[in-house]
Amino acid sequence: MVPTRAVLLASATLLLTSPACTTTAGGVTLRPDGTPGPEECSKEALTAMRILRLHVGDAASVELDVNQTDTSPITLYDGPVESMLNDDLGILPAVTRLYGRVWTSGPYVVVRYYEAHPPDGEKVPLCAVARLAKGQLRKLPGSKPGTALLEFSKASVYIVDSFR
Repeated sequence: MVPTRAVLLASATLLLTSPACTTTAGGVTLRPDGTPGPEECSKEALTAMRILRLHVGDAASVELDVNQTDTSPITLYDGPVESMLNDDLGILPAVTRLYGRVWTSGPYVVVRYYEAHPPDGEKVPLCAVARLAKGQLRKLPGSKPGTALLEFSKASVYIVDSFR
């Protein structure tokens, strides 16, 4: 018997690996402080999350930058980021890579994720954000333009149905 996790990942992969499922983080309007404005999740991401049984509010621990695991402080740069799950997120296993974009212009770092790449499957679209309680995604003093120094390399990643 094939495990449920494998069947769901295979189904999502077959259904969603068409050319229409590309990551698009461009074209996001920026607020006056440089943080990204609202953005809808793609229909492909909403479908993939439904197939993967990921629901708004589902969360897991994530390494914000795989190149700076367990480092303190870390430096994040404006632009693309590759993160890694430390825990399972629904049927996505720990060590799944998350691909997204970082904005550092405001007082807090904003990280939006658009794709997940499980170790035993193809990339699938999703919508998720990095969060950390008590203002700990606030940039540390000494952060230069286009960068953000953060105290911790870990945060939580939360599934969303749109970016606000």
